[in-house]
Amino acid sequence: MDNESIINMDPNMLFSLVNMKLRDFYSSLDDMCEDLDLNKQNLENKLASEGYIYLKEENKFILK
Repeated sequence: MDNESIINMDPNMLFSLVNMKLRDFYSSLDDMCEDLDLNKQNLENKLASEGYIYLKEENKFILK
């Protein structure tokens, strides 16, 4: 997963992939974005376009 694939990926697939990575490998969205060199704002905007929001306390995206 890279910044370009985030832009082109289906938001529902991206949601699933990001939540899996957060659950299995990272303690926060910031850690994941830093480690994978991802633009956090672009990621959040892409997911928000389909109604997903990040819950920091639960370390996952949900459909609002």
